[in-house]
Amino acid sequence: MTAEPTTGPQLPAADGSADPHLWLEEVTGEEALAAVRARNAAAESELDAVRDPLDPDGAPLAATLQREILEILDATDRIPGVVKRGEHLYNVWTDAEHERGLWRRTTLASYRTEEPEWEVLLDVDALNEAEGEDWVWHGARLLRPAGAAEGEPYRRALVDLSHGGSDADVTREFDLETLSFVDPADGGFLRPAAKGSVSWIDEDTVWVSTDFGEGTLTTSGYARQARLWRRGTPLEEAELVHEAAEDDMAVFVAHDSTPGWERDWVVQAHAFYDQTVHLVDRSEQPPVLTALDVPRDLEANAHRDLGIFSPRSDWQVGEAVFPAGSLVVGDFDAFLAGEPSLHVLFEPTESSSLADMTITRSTVVLAILEDVVHRLEVHHRDEDGQWIRQDLYPELQGSLSVSAVDADESDEVWVTVSGFLEPTTLLLGDLAEIPAGGPAGPLETIKATPARFDAEGLEVVQHFATSDDGTRVPYFEISQAGEPTEQSAPRPTLLYGYGGFEISLTPSYLGAIGKAWLERGGTYVLANIRGGGEYGPRWHQAALRENRHRAYEDFASVARDLVERGVTDREHLAVRGGSNGGLLTGNMLTQYPELFGAVIIQVPLLDMKRYSHLLAGASWMAEYGDPDTEDWEFVRSFSPYHLLAEGVDYPPTFLLTSTRDDRVHPGHARKFAAALESLGADVRSWENIEGGHGGAATNEQAARMNALLYTFLWDTLGAGGSRAR
Repeated sequence: MTAEPTTGPQLPAADGSADPHLWLEEVTGEEALAAVRARNAAAESELDAVRDPLDPDGAPLAATLQREILEILDATDRIPGVVKRGEHLYNVWTDAEHERGLWRRTTLASYRTEEPEWEVLLDVDALNEAEGEDWVWHGARLLRPAGAAEGEPYRRALVDLSHGGSDADVTREFDLETLSFVDPADGGFLRPAAKGSVSWIDEDTVWVSTDFGEGTLTTSGYARQARLWRRGTPLEEAELVHEAAEDDMAVFVAHDSTPGWERDWVVQAHAFYDQTVHLVDRSEQPPVLTALDVPRDLEANAHRDLGIFSPRSDWQVGEAVFPAGSLVVGDFDAFLAGEPSLHVLFEPTESSSLADMTITRSTVVLAILEDVVHRLEVHHRDEDGQWIRQDLYPELQGSLSVSAVDADESDEVWVTVSGFLEPTTLLLGDLAEIPAGGPAGPLETIKATPARFDAEGLEVVQHFATSDDGTRVPYFEISQAGEPTEQSAPRPTLLYGYGGFEISLTPSYLGAIGKAWLERGGTYVLANIRGGGEYGPRWHQAALRENRHRAYEDFASVARDLVERGVTDREHLAVRGGSNGGLLTGNMLTQYPELFGAVIIQVPLLDMKRYSHLLAGASWMAEYGDPDTEDWEFVRSFSPYHLLAEGVDYPPTFLLTSTRDDRVHPGHARKFAAALESLGADVRSWENIEGGHGGAATNEQAARMNALLYTFLWDTLGAGGSRAR
């Protein structure tokens, strides 16, 4: 879809002082939504007309892909993810009949069977019908009963529900015996819609952080007050315990209910990876907060007697220096008393980083990345309190994740194994023998998903590109086996990346991507660029603020490497990214348009002059910089909205966002699409009304969104693609 400008290009001023498309920031404004509907209709008209070249009858490609993707998302043989509370395993399930979800539970014995017997606790679709709402499930927290160890059942829960998938949600108390919400008139806890949370302390007391009215939110739009709320007290009269600064990011509250080790925490988040952690003594009146004596970029927690510390910069304690990216443990009470005796469980290398940590009753399990490939370790203390390390389940290959079944009661762990081409398997292990010096018990396969696409002839190979400053950048290529030759035709290739907030991209089963892209002959590439966490904090910090360009140089280096290796060429190479990844692909479009044949930009940041004033944007200034200060000199260098220019041959572009996204403002995508249209660029956009930051609130919406996306790619890049230049 190419919209010819009628009044010439309409671009923002380079200094951000004038914005011709500012009116599109009115999320539900009549004119803005009219423009959204018009662009949606144009995109759907264009893409729904594309025919499936693999269908002898020439059926619409989008309809075929939507049906195939929805079958995968709604498949009844998916593995139900579970959380153990007491004697039950809890799960939220969506399928064709329950698009908003069933909250349900079963027992471990039943879960082991092929057809578990589920007790439905809450049918969100039925709730929506009864209440005339558009609720989307956001989670639940169960109250540990005083006699949990003796088998006393769990009776109460705090359930979060969101309108249309937005980050803002409500919290409602739920009775697990009557399977109904507790009426606020009868003393039930009810938190109105806002960004915040409620968490149990005991049956009549909760922690609450939410919007309490004027002046109680940070500039990022998150709660800045931590309060104690007692049953029967109006929410506005809940006791104020701590208040963060208005320019902090947020305040978070939690209660650890581990018997004998109960603790209360208030975390004052100043910015991402910058926080002050407080322990709360509720025996005093008013409650007393004690800030942990640790650097603000260090993550601290405790489990039973153990203090757990993850420094993001070198941390000196006495004569010892613990490097950034390490994992340090020690007796928590001794640490609080100023007599720390600390031990390093993990220390990073140039090629390794800590991906995740799981604590069971008596062990610590580490998932470690070696050049973005997983391995597991388990650590435990012997009778003398000395730490012993063992490799754990070395026979497992692929992407590995571990979670405790019940960290307070046992050493059992769930182990999930998957790969780009290997469907997910869920196993159950018991580490109880390890503290006694024995090996880990055998793994029991609990669930396994069948293949969702034909992977015959496909292989996964890791390569390394060289970035502009000489840094080696890893990437995974999933394609037909064998290196390309001089006679090989360029492969339609989709390059995906993120590169921000220390988030690592690791192998996982491709499912819908495999069906819609790989099975049809496409090549998929996952790039592990700087800004992510694949090599720990240093990999993230290398692309912060004024060094943001490193992430974009890394991504462009992977694109060039794919072309130089003969995998593809410019006409058959597309990029895709969402959120911070949308900022990434927006910069690919504006800074490297000569490298790509198509660009997909989802729920993106694009206007980096305005981003800190839109929704949660202020919370990301530690990542990008403050555009209202002299930082603008470097921020403008990666603000795609301000990098658009006349006379540039921009590749075909597809922007996708959500009206309900209350994290990254939909105005970013709306304004960018309008500016591209004014330049006469080949652009289309599609905005889902629901979906929040994920872009879709139901499987059907997700299938539709992805069907349009892949239809655009095949129409643009496919064999003899209609827009290949």
